[in-house]
Amino acid sequence: MAVLLLCSMVICATPLWGQETTASNENETLRYENDTLAGAMTETDSLLMAEMTEELPSPEDLVGEDVMALQPGMAEGMGLHDQLKSKFVEGTASFMSLVAIVLILGLALCIERIVYLTLSEINAKKLLADVEKKVEADDMEGAKTLCRDTRGPVASICYQGLLHADEEMASVERNIVNYGMVQSGNLEKGCSWIRLFIAMAPSLGFLGTVIGMVMAFDQIQEQGDISPTIVAEGMKVALITTIFGIIVALVLQVFYNFILSKIERLTSQMEESAITLLDILMKRKIRQKNIRSGF
Repeated sequence: MAVLLLCSMVICATPLWGQETTASNENETLRYENDTLAGAMTETDSLLMAEMTEELPSPEDLVGEDVMALQPGMAEGMGLHDQLKSKFVEGTASFMSLVAIVLILGLALCIERIVYLTLSEINAKKLLADVEKKVEADDMEGAKTLCRDTRGPVASICYQGLLHADEEMASVERNIVNYGMVQSGNLEKGCSWIRLFIAMAPSLGFLGTVIGMVMAFDQIQEQGDISPTIVAEGMKVALITTIFGIIVALVLQVFYNFILSKIERLTSQMEESAITLLDILMKRKIRQKNIRSGF
């Protein structure tokens, strides 16, 4: 009886064991396939990552590209003063210092002349009107004091004419003309130096150009080869000095023309005032003559 029960249990368990074995085999097959797919996906991902890494630029390259992209913007953002200052430094101090000295001295003389000429300008018509009133009132000392206390060449010429008012008209006119020439010389004092600096500025620039080219050729001779870098460096110094020399000459020329316009205006006032003063003194002499003649 026990034997029969054991046999029946073995017979019943055999299909179940076969099913478990089959299920186990199927699970192993699925696991193998999953591992294979995972390995294939891992290799594909690695290849894709490698290709993406090769295509992407490095951080250093990105920084370099950003800097190169920003440089034109920075150059455009710089003002004219900053650009001129940077180019002035690039031109080397040995050449640009001479041009700078010419600019400083020339501007100093121009400013001094402009201040002097500006202070010399007065209302000449009002001065002569006041002088005429005092002369008509026979107050010669008051007229002289008025001219002496007034600044400028016009008042000085009037004062010299009043000093010789009792002389002949030819002598008065001669004294006025001679003193007018002295005053004209005072107005043009220092202008010759300004003209000299205007001529020196581009000449120094051309000198820097020639020296820069000679330096470039010397470096080419030392290297034994024509290198664009060497040639560009020498030509850069040469051209920068020329540019700044021309700029300095143009700036000084503008100030010099402004000074000449002031001198011409003052000279015209002096001539007109001298003629008016001679007419005033002539009327005085005629009036005195009429008084002596009894008219």
